[in-house]
Amino acid sequence: MIRLITFLPLAVAAALVVVFFWTLKFGSDPSLVPSPLIDKPVPTFKIPSLTEGTDLTEEEFNGHVTVLNVFASWCLPCRAEHPLLMDLARDGKARIVGLNYKDKTKDAKAWLEALGNPYTRIGVDRTGRTAIEWGVYGVPETFVIDKKGRIRHKQIGPITSDQMLVIRRKIGQVAK
Repeated sequence: MIRLITFLPLAVAAALVVVFFWTLKFGSDPSLVPSPLIDKPVPTFKIPSLTEGTDLTEEEFNGHVTVLNVFASWCLPCRAEHPLLMDLARDGKARIVGLNYKDKTKDAKAWLEALGNPYTRIGVDRTGRTAIEWGVYGVPETFVIDKKGRIRHKQIGPITSDQMLVIRRKIGQVAK
């Protein structure tokens, strides 16, 4: 009995290690956090435009398949995914709208000047309030919105080549 009590903590620790590594190997992708906004209309909002005089509102998403990308010039993962957004903009299958998150206007404009601008419109969310309405956890995040203004997909974190394939597939599905 004493031997069993002595080895019990070691057995429990070994079991926890096995569960931990099993979850890492076969667990779900943390970027696939379910959003309560999937299949719901985009939130109501009104924010200033980064480059134009007209405000950006939820009306922006009616009648077009749109990708909304939440970004900031200070965000290193945003810089890493930016070439993929430039490629997506070139193929023209969806409009790309930017939501510039808690950024300085001059920094955002300089960033786009240096890297290129894939966005048809860019809204400025200085306080982060609009991002909260969209359920954003942090930057970058990307949404696919159908022609009726309903959110159909959410990507948390930077887009990789594999995730871009998923986004393109979703764009194709909602474009029908």
